[in-house]
Amino acid sequence: MARVDLKAKPYYLDDEAIKWVKDTIDSMTIEEKIGQLFVNMGSSRTEEYLTDVVTKYKFGAVRYNPGTAKEVYDQNRILQKVSKIPMLIAANTEAGGNGACTDGTEIGLEVKVGATNDVKYAYEMGRVSGIEAAAVGCNWSFAPIVDINRNWRNPIISNRTFGDDPDRVLEFSKAYMKGFMESNMVCAMKHFPGDGIDERDQHLSNSVNTYSCEEWDETFGKVYKGMIDAGVHTVMAGHIMMPAYQKFFNPSMKDEETMPATLCKELITDLLRGKLGFNGMVVTDASHMVGLTAMMKRSDILPNAIAAGCDMFLFFNDPDEDFEYMMNGYKNGVITEERLQDALERILGVKAYLGLHKKTAEEITPPEEGLSVIGSQEFKDIAREVSDKAITLVKNIGDSPLPLSPEKHKRILLVPQEKESAFALMAGGAGKKESYIDYLKNKLEAEGFEVTIYESAIDKIAKLPKEEVGQAMKNMYAGKAPITNITDNYDLIIQVAYVDSLCATVQRIEWKLSKGTPDMPWYVHELPTIFISLCCPFHLADVPQVKTYINAYDKNEHTLDALVEKLVGRSEFKGIDPVDSFCGLPDTRW
Repeated sequence: MARVDLKAKPYYLDDEAIKWVKDTIDSMTIEEKIGQLFVNMGSSRTEEYLTDVVTKYKFGAVRYNPGTAKEVYDQNRILQKVSKIPMLIAANTEAGGNGACTDGTEIGLEVKVGATNDVKYAYEMGRVSGIEAAAVGCNWSFAPIVDINRNWRNPIISNRTFGDDPDRVLEFSKAYMKGFMESNMVCAMKHFPGDGIDERDQHLSNSVNTYSCEEWDETFGKVYKGMIDAGVHTVMAGHIMMPAYQKFFNPSMKDEETMPATLCKELITDLLRGKLGFNGMVVTDASHMVGLTAMMKRSDILPNAIAAGCDMFLFFNDPDEDFEYMMNGYKNGVITEERLQDALERILGVKAYLGLHKKTAEEITPPEEGLSVIGSQEFKDIAREVSDKAITLVKNIGDSPLPLSPEKHKRILLVPQEKESAFALMAGGAGKKESYIDYLKNKLEAEGFEVTIYESAIDKIAKLPKEEVGQAMKNMYAGKAPITNITDNYDLIIQVAYVDSLCATVQRIEWKLSKGTPDMPWYVHELPTIFISLCCPFHLADVPQVKTYINAYDKNEHTLDALVEKLVGRSEFKGIDPVDSFCGLPDTRW
């Protein structure tokens, strides 16, 4: 096992800082050493709770639940005040400062930034993320996502990747990191060894990167090596298997011994640290995911993750149980003294790189007046600019209705297709006064259009008394209606899809139980039809017949503002497709 070199990249520590690392470790009790291996997610922000859990479990880092800037700031100030050793405090700033606090600025999900075709926006996403996260007292981010989307069916990174090209992913990831680190912050690139090949989500099942060693070297390996060379400090290991490289380093292994990276010495110690030369710190992805929990008993998972080469373990399940499991793994020799020392040096090495050892607890959290930067107009303007540059006209063939005008398309039927994930609701996505479909309707009406929002038959039936539902369903499914019901009443139909997928087995449109109604765009030869996706870029697989298809990537108001400007022809569509929105299917192009 190669030991960490604290004088080398990415730490560059001087003798004084190295002495602090070594002396601090030497002064720790075994309970404090084991505590440093954990990243906690708290269930409360009260000072009593935070003081109690830090004192009891002595964890080395936190990644917290969403909250406002003031809530997060107060929490982080308490955490640093009560922690004996300065704490790493992480945020998920994958798309901007909104990952650090709910009132932070979303610059754009990775696929949206990739669609701008301009690396400066990846830098701006990192810069804004760093400024806003630092203001609330964070110093670490679980970003950038350096996964490469090579499978349109993958529901977990469909919009959480800069694209399908390794060179683009590397260039944009380095730019993000550069911007983020300007605020004296460190990144955790994820999800090693790389998501985007399997169509499964490791939250819910196994996930496998099936590339050969040669294929991986040319794609994911190229990105990881490039980021390591650029000085990334930490890596998040995913619950993703990669049989080719595990067998490369362990030719005698049996297939059933294949493990996700989080439990795999061949991937973490031999590939990431050995072949790729990563000298930094490794944190596991969240430990409640089935891609990890289904591998072995939890009592074995914790110490084996550290033994494999991971340095920090993300999230307690039950804190008392997990602490005991990790301690027993040390006492039983699963975690050797050498491995524990190495992990601690890497963890404290990151803290020393950040200069936390030179500050008092009060100084680590910045002055509260710095919160004024959160959600600044400058940052909002960048987000608006990204929307203008990113919205992508993927397909526009035949007799296109663009640009729209009240003279040609006075009467518009808006047909929503939506499914929102629990994560979006948790982050505050359900609290807006006006829905995105109502906002779009109002924007179009302001342009002089008459707009009707379609309510599906099944939604209407759901409002009926229970005893009437069954017959109404039969009538609806058997029913027929004249085509003129649509063609006489509307001049244009716009389908608008918002299908969010985090922690879902698929990210597909779930058609209502209907037949011949506007839910499905069967009418592309009857009326001009536009399909707009406000989330997943891959809906053409389900609506290949549509002749005009647009990816707008999110439902933010500034995105919808830019979208309408482009629909009516006052602004050009500027976005390029960073993924294969045609899904590799021939009929999606017709």
